[in-house]
Amino acid sequence: MKILVINAGSSSLKFTLFNMKTEEVLAKGLVERIGLAHTHFIYKRGDGLGAESNPKIVKYEDALKIVCEKLVDPDMGVLKSLKEVDAIGHRVVHGGEQITKPALIDEHVKDIIKDCFSLAPLHNPPNMAGIEACEKIFKRTPCIAVFDTAFHQTMPPEAYLYAIPYELYTKYGIRRYGFHGTSHSYVARATAKFLEIPFNKLKLITCHLGNGCSITAINKGIVHDTSMGMTPLEGLVMGTRCGDIDPAIVIRMFELGMTVEEIDKYLNKKSGLLGVGGIGSSDMRDIIAAADNGDQQALRALRMFIRRIVKYTGAYYALLGGADAIVFTGGIGEGSALIRRRVIDKLASFGIRIAPKVNDACKGKEPATISSEDSAWRAIVMPTNEELMIARETVLVISHENENPEKE
Repeated sequence: MKILVINAGSSSLKFTLFNMKTEEVLAKGLVERIGLAHTHFIYKRGDGLGAESNPKIVKYEDALKIVCEKLVDPDMGVLKSLKEVDAIGHRVVHGGEQITKPALIDEHVKDIIKDCFSLAPLHNPPNMAGIEACEKIFKRTPCIAVFDTAFHQTMPPEAYLYAIPYELYTKYGIRRYGFHGTSHSYVARATAKFLEIPFNKLKLITCHLGNGCSITAINKGIVHDTSMGMTPLEGLVMGTRCGDIDPAIVIRMFELGMTVEEIDKYLNKKSGLLGVGGIGSSDMRDIIAAADNGDQQALRALRMFIRRIVKYTGAYYALLGGADAIVFTGGIGEGSALIRRRVIDKLASFGIRIAPKVNDACKGKEPATISSEDSAWRAIVMPTNEELMIARETVLVISHENENPEKE
């Protein structure tokens, strides 16, 4: 079975083609700067052979056509025909409360995705554009939506409700939804397999640390709480997002004469490591290098980043009544031994300690236990693979549909 995974962003289209019999990547790549100058197309086969070009692309449909042409190219392709694609899995950021699991895309599902445009204005519209492009090119191929919010919909009301008038939730859907759900789900299940313990027996704290960051408490397969809220802005300190702040700061910014657009830009694109670090970069590697060279502002940003992770971890450890493991994933979680060590060092009073040599040697390419053998619970580095998780979920949905062909 061959599954094509599509992730359509605000000006990009990422793709991965899997052979799900072996879960092998046949080809992957992306088209970036769609509708902008200097569009760039990157294509790479599973055997390493690749190509790059700079076509002029205005629409997602045009981007997908170029991808498809390369997939069936006699010299560079991996398919004889697009008919070999059994299904397409789409990453969709927001499904609201109505969708709590991956779904076969029909008009009803598309209406729900559109209803959530206001909740995810930067993500759901391009996600929909990717879906519509696939429907035009792959006319009879089933499309499956896999939602970032779905994994978190098992949270109890006391976790997802805000302490604001209840009518704001019932009328306008203002609540915590959580994001990065596909990544948290993947690494949690992969950790269960790594530890050889059933997923529904584990208590985990999963830390997705990249340019966007979130942390989730998982109790026996069910999300107990997560740091991102109604939007991906809440929670940890991130690359350019502020994370948790006093809501009155927004009111104050209005009083200072800022527009909604300006406030949104400050909080989403000018804050976090970029805003605090003072070096003109949101890249953690640059922040660490500047801090090592004595830059006090970069050091302050680094400390704030670590402090917020520790703060959430301690809270989630208490909510779960203990944990079996803390799991690090994402670009920073997998790649930064320093961040992992400093977080674990601050959790020493919880009975966990770093294994320095193992941690320093771990580059995030393979799963690894980086806590000492005498720790009361474990620290694990688990590479995430959201594309594979989407492909797996897609297979499950179409298998179910094929078993129930008469289902309305």
